[in-house]
Amino acid sequence: MKFLRKLLFPFALVYSAIMHIRNFLYDRAIFSSTTPTIPVIAVGNLSMGGTGKTPLIEYLIQLLQSEYTLAVLSRGYKRKSTGFVLANEASTFLDLGDEPFQFHQKFPALTVAVDADRTNGIQHILSQKPNTQVILLDDAFQHRKVKASVYILLTAYNELFSSDYVLPMGNLREAQSGKKRAHLVVVTKCPPTLSVAEQTSIKEKLGVTQPVFFTTIGYDQNIYSSSKTIAVAEIQSQQKVLLAGIAKPNPFFQALQSGQDQQLLFPDHHHFSAAEIAEIQTKANRQLLVTTEKDYVRLQHQLPENSLYYLPIQTQFLADEAAFCQYIKTHVESSTRNR
Repeated sequence: MKFLRKLLFPFALVYSAIMHIRNFLYDRAIFSSTTPTIPVIAVGNLSMGGTGKTPLIEYLIQLLQSEYTLAVLSRGYKRKSTGFVLANEASTFLDLGDEPFQFHQKFPALTVAVDADRTNGIQHILSQKPNTQVILLDDAFQHRKVKASVYILLTAYNELFSSDYVLPMGNLREAQSGKKRAHLVVVTKCPPTLSVAEQTSIKEKLGVTQPVFFTTIGYDQNIYSSSKTIAVAEIQSQQKVLLAGIAKPNPFFQALQSGQDQQLLFPDHHHFSAAEIAEIQTKANRQLLVTTEKDYVRLQHQLPENSLYYLPIQTQFLADEAAFCQYIKTHVESSTRNR
């Protein structure tokens, strides 16, 4: 692996230089950025996928939805549609992508839209939903055409950006210097028992001056189908099939597995073919089939509803949750008042 990285080093230098020039042009206002008329909170990362953006977006929705009219704008990764799409009652995951469709199903009062061009997407949202007060941008840390009010930078505990390299030598979308644009840094997927000393050590490794928060993934105590709820404790030792099509599935498997479980693993954001659906049904053979919430939105109408369940997850702060919430609420309130 180290030898391969050395071979890719020249390509990483070229890519890094291109990204550096691009950021320099935006920083010097040579490339223009649009500042929306309402508060915009951008959640993103320096690395490729798997840092827990979706549960943090849901955390922000739950934090703000009682006080503000919210919209979430995503790219809509692997959707079959193009351009700007506003979610409605007829929308499917093929129109929106799995994660935006999950937001749409889970929060019915929420405006959910997708557009690869975030500037265009924001303009359409404000035109079609003029009562919108706050927009959450999903996976938009590198989308410099929009100048967000707050940038939240995520980095996973086991894959800190400070220990990674720029593409294609590593998994970073841009150099570590991009961290300077963040207002808050969140270290995700931490062990629940992470000590204060370890947190201090990680802060030093990241080399940031912004506030740093530590979160873990919390798993629901129940699994859910379209019509039924079962306690995880009830099915923990039961033989079942676990299916995951996410970037880093091991924690999901560990949360549910027993020694006799069958595990089915697919690529992240995978679109299941008819042949794969048939194979899944054969392997499940009337056993309980439990999947992730993101996979469930792609499978719910393709597999028997009485055997297909999902396990929800949520962001849980290890400490300083009140400080994080206060920062977000204060900034949104002041931005709303000033504008």
